[in-house]
Amino acid sequence: MILIFDLDDTLYDERSFVESGLQAVARHAEREYGWDAAESFRFMIEALDGQGRGRIFDALLERHGKRTRGGVEALVKAYRHHKPSLSLFPAARRALDRYEGRAPLYLVTDGHKIVQENKVEALDLWSRFRRVMITHRFGLRHAKPSTYCFERIRAAEGCGWGDMVYVADNPAKDFVNLNRQGMPTVRVLTGLHRDVEARPGYEARFRIADLDALPGVLEKVFKD
Repeated sequence: MILIFDLDDTLYDERSFVESGLQAVARHAEREYGWDAAESFRFMIEALDGQGRGRIFDALLERHGKRTRGGVEALVKAYRHHKPSLSLFPAARRALDRYEGRAPLYLVTDGHKIVQENKVEALDLWSRFRRVMITHRFGLRHAKPSTYCFERIRAAEGCGWGDMVYVADNPAKDFVNLNRQGMPTVRVLTGLHRDVEARPGYEARFRIADLDALPGVLEKVFKD
């Protein structure tokens, strides 16, 4: 049994990273422009909740008549390069404690390589996994739903698709191509995508409320 985990909203609450990043941006804006950090943070949270992440930094700069390409890029850099303070979901910690040393553990995550590395560092995960694979390090074409990283794991372990399990949260991309390979997939209903209805073929083979239910699924998978 080879256990492979996603990161964001699977092992920890990604919202906590987003808020940490926005706080870093607010502090940067206070240093750079003299804007009150608490007020900037409140403004960006309201924009996040109302419109999503797409134009938060543009909106903050536009609010003060300071929007330039360089200004936006500086805020993006402050967000991406900040060192967050993050915590694993309690059920995720229990799952990793349970299987560490009992099965090869891998992490496969999409995202900006510096951002994802900072998350892994903040969560103290480097030593828990045989390998952490940030898909963007292999080129954007190998981001999920590409099976590239999973094929590398399969080759390294000398195993079949049915010997690996991927545990993740996003039915838009995490499972569809792995399902086609016959790989057991588990969707954990945590985070932003918990209420999303998957398109046909995109849903995981198993759905669980949190990672405390993972042992029961694995027992069923490898018993069958």
